[in-house]
Amino acid sequence: MKFSFKIQQYQTDAVNAVVDVFKGQVRPAQDTSYFFDPGKLVPVKPKKAKNSNGYNLFQQELDEQEAKQDIILGYANAPIKLDKVQLLENIKLIQGNNNITPSKELIEGQGKCSLDIEMETGTGKTYVYIKTMFELNKQYGWNKFIVIVPSIAIREGVSKSFEMMEEHFMSQYGKKARYFIYDGDKRGQIADFATSNEINVMIINSQAFNKSLNEEKSKVGRGGDKGALRMYTECDELGTRKPVDVIAETRPILILDEPQKLNGSATQKTMKRFNPLFSVNYSATHKQEHNEVYRLDALDAYNHKLVKKIEVKGIEVVNLKGIDGYLYCDSFITSKNKPPMVKLEFEQQLKSGTVKRVLRNCAYGDNLYELSNGMLQYEGYKISDIDANDTGCVRFTNGEELHGGEVANNSQEMSDLRRVQIRETIKSHFEKEEQLFAQGIKTLSLFFIDEVAKYRLYDEDGTQKLGEYGKIFEEEYQKIFRDRMQELYQTPYGEYLRNMAADVSAVHTGYFSIDKKGHSVDSKKDTSNDESAYDLIMRNKEALLSFNNPVRFIFSHSALREGWDNPNVFQICTLKQSNSNVNKRQEVGRGMRICVNQQGERMDESVCGANVHVVNKLTVIASESYAGFVDSLQDEIKKALYERPEKVSIEYFFGRVVKVGDETYKIEGEQARQIVKYLDRHDYLDDDDRITEKYKQDAANGTLEPVQDKLKDIEPAVHVLIKSLYDKDSLKDMITNGNQTTVENKLNNKNFEKQEFQELWKRINRKCAYTVKIDSNVLIDKAVAAIDAKLQVTQTLYTLSVGYQKNNMQAHELEQKTSFVSPSHTTNVLKNAHDSSLKYDLLHELTQRTSLTRRTVAAILSRINMMKYRKFRDNPEEFISKVARLINEQKAGLIVEGVTYNTTNEVFDKEIFTAECHRVALSKVFPALRAVTDYVVTDGIAEQSVERRFVENLDKADEVAVYAKLPRGFYIPTPVGKYSPDWAIAFKEGKIKYVYFIAETKGTNESTKLDSMEQAKIKCAEKLFEKLSNGEVHYGQVKDYKSLMDIVLDR
Repeated sequence: MKFSFKIQQYQTDAVNAVVDVFKGQVRPAQDTSYFFDPGKLVPVKPKKAKNSNGYNLFQQELDEQEAKQDIILGYANAPIKLDKVQLLENIKLIQGNNNITPSKELIEGQGKCSLDIEMETGTGKTYVYIKTMFELNKQYGWNKFIVIVPSIAIREGVSKSFEMMEEHFMSQYGKKARYFIYDGDKRGQIADFATSNEINVMIINSQAFNKSLNEEKSKVGRGGDKGALRMYTECDELGTRKPVDVIAETRPILILDEPQKLNGSATQKTMKRFNPLFSVNYSATHKQEHNEVYRLDALDAYNHKLVKKIEVKGIEVVNLKGIDGYLYCDSFITSKNKPPMVKLEFEQQLKSGTVKRVLRNCAYGDNLYELSNGMLQYEGYKISDIDANDTGCVRFTNGEELHGGEVANNSQEMSDLRRVQIRETIKSHFEKEEQLFAQGIKTLSLFFIDEVAKYRLYDEDGTQKLGEYGKIFEEEYQKIFRDRMQELYQTPYGEYLRNMAADVSAVHTGYFSIDKKGHSVDSKKDTSNDESAYDLIMRNKEALLSFNNPVRFIFSHSALREGWDNPNVFQICTLKQSNSNVNKRQEVGRGMRICVNQQGERMDESVCGANVHVVNKLTVIASESYAGFVDSLQDEIKKALYERPEKVSIEYFFGRVVKVGDETYKIEGEQARQIVKYLDRHDYLDDDDRITEKYKQDAANGTLEPVQDKLKDIEPAVHVLIKSLYDKDSLKDMITNGNQTTVENKLNNKNFEKQEFQELWKRINRKCAYTVKIDSNVLIDKAVAAIDAKLQVTQTLYTLSVGYQKNNMQAHELEQKTSFVSPSHTTNVLKNAHDSSLKYDLLHELTQRTSLTRRTVAAILSRINMMKYRKFRDNPEEFISKVARLINEQKAGLIVEGVTYNTTNEVFDKEIFTAECHRVALSKVFPALRAVTDYVVTDGIAEQSVERRFVENLDKADEVAVYAKLPRGFYIPTPVGKYSPDWAIAFKEGKIKYVYFIAETKGTNESTKLDSMEQAKIKCAEKLFEKLSNGEVHYGQVKDYKSLMDIVLDR
């Protein structure tokens, strides 16, 4: 398999944030070159090989070579022509657009400026800085880059990224980057780096250049010191020159990956020896701040669904008074028609007198003393209550209670706890794997251990043996494997398990540092220099993601966690003592990336839609309580977040720049006041100027009150800004409790096989293909009319604020910052705001954004009103964005008119109804009577969402025979993307006009509330269902059950 890469807007924004710092820099007509100094050819003085005159024959040959030596050109990055004032102005403009507090000064670090890019782990910062190199080369001709990393693990990962992305960037830019890992023994690479005018990238770990600062002694061989580095050693391959001097002539751009680990004085000082043009720092947690131009922190990444959701299974040892025996609360079992049961593991004495542990489903009234065959430690343990809600709780008549995942204390507590953790990880793995297998996604699980010997041992002969955890893993795996095979024998997933997962020794492996004997050893720190540790994980990443590779479980030393970087890690288990010094965020970071399928396609929101966090869920099996782990994790995330305003004010909204899709909005003064009025008018604002729960619930359920007319044009931006005021609330949703009761959502075969549903299903389950015809003349006419009627481009404004100190000031006023009288504001147009030195290729930009030919775009531009065309000068970026959007809206409408559907021979299989949501939290589902599945999973806040209220009414309606919540696996292909409707409903024949109905539930019936692309998809759906069923299946949008009945009863 090969990874495939998408162009994603947030990554493009991060690239542009760096590139735009140098706006005004003119690309030189030709690459900046210099005479490359090959150095001196060193003579060799052997004892013999002299002629009769005593002349050294080798010296004679060298003299002849020097005489013939060709002139060699080296290539360097052109110097930055902008002065510090211009750079700072560009940086401030970028910061304003990205809502970052403007810098007061240009902060010098390495080179003329040092820029900070903050990107959360797992969001693709390596992709971003590689693309930034290509863009800097395209815009300004710069072609010499050095990527500096703090460890070999990261270095190998960066090199692997260049390899995987080579074809992707070749298709975008028509060229490849010449990248190499710096090797002190291959100095010829340095000469190639200097003399090539292509994009050249050297990847180097800091240990290769920052050990020795005494350059007089820093040379290899006799006379050198023990810490000598080849970077500072004169070498014959470079004509007795030092590699660092050759590099310095090229004026490289430094890319610092994880700069917080490169802040040491020795590292900072030696980086200056590279003579950098400038530097860019990429990290999720910057410790030393420079000029920040882009920011995407943990909350941004989660809210935009760019990383996995976290589920935590906390396993806590608790001391139940009066017993020494073992008792583990495994899980809770629920049924629609029966009381809940609890699965308990306890000890049982056999007739032979031996004691073993058994796992039993227990009900209300069961007595563990009897079930254990009279073991005294269980006296008084009769079940008095089973509560399956939330994490579940079982109570006993002696007053003791256990929650899901809790273990009662005994002398074997730690070993028992580790066994339970390993078992829970394997169970979670099989559950997740069964859910994802049909979608072509391989599941991996990672165990962090603190001592290699607990997984792998060596005898006196050096033969490898399993350690304690390795043995426990194989024992537990085989038990669970046998149980699962009985359930899954006839399924495709069961066949995969039989072929690839039956040999327990093949399904797990270790990822450790290796000593000189080839034995696995403990890593001392996270910057281990042992390259042999990285082969499987870093260099063979694609192989590990293939179903053809049996490895599914990895044991790794906790110190090597930074090197573990695989998108398909779905379980992380920490088999070590948890304490306050353990960085929880670092532990989970290795599994946060969005997963990929067998084609290397990211399973992100564009593919999975609303189910992106159903598919992408990372389960952490912790060695402490759920509450303890989550509290620590949330505290660590909070510390790393940038400051977010939490109170509503006109000042908060005024001047903010918001990008929604391709559209950029800027909030003006009157609009800011109207937003505050809107919130206050609809009880969305409390007495403390904070957003109320009513707004949050309405936003989640799609039932927000409409904004006033003055805000209609900026409505998308309004709600983005309001939501950012309670961003921190997302921390609660970011992490869920893995011990809460879940249910298996099975197909209800009785309802599925009902004649009414089968009649509906056969009318809609044929897969289709489409063709499109568009009349370009009609498109031109419509686009011109839309631009002339709707195009509004804002002029750049500035606000002059004048305030003065109060006549008499009090000390508390200084403390509260109220010693100045509120300022008056005057707003004016800022003339000559845009840099005329920056040239736009308007045709190129619009053809790129609309996928139309230059001829068609030119025809549109030539016919629009001249006053509209002149708005390009007011704000070029906004003009391009809005014109592209208006053209695309008209194109979408014509596509719908010109689309034609044809059925294929393929049909949708019934397994799609349970493939996506195999196991679901009990609190998130509705137990259904008339649905084709046992439970219906709804969106929004469960009890209050549009879908939840709709299905409650649907399920109890006498006129409904059977219905299905349609999964995303059931989709309609359209020219503007896949579309999945919400419901398929079969009514009882009689008074109902439309017996078969496909419904889309929205918080409103007004199509104007939907964007043009969504409207286009819905219109395509209407066309398709009309064709599929000859008018027998009706499709419509409804906001509740009443509006549905209005349609089907034709009232």
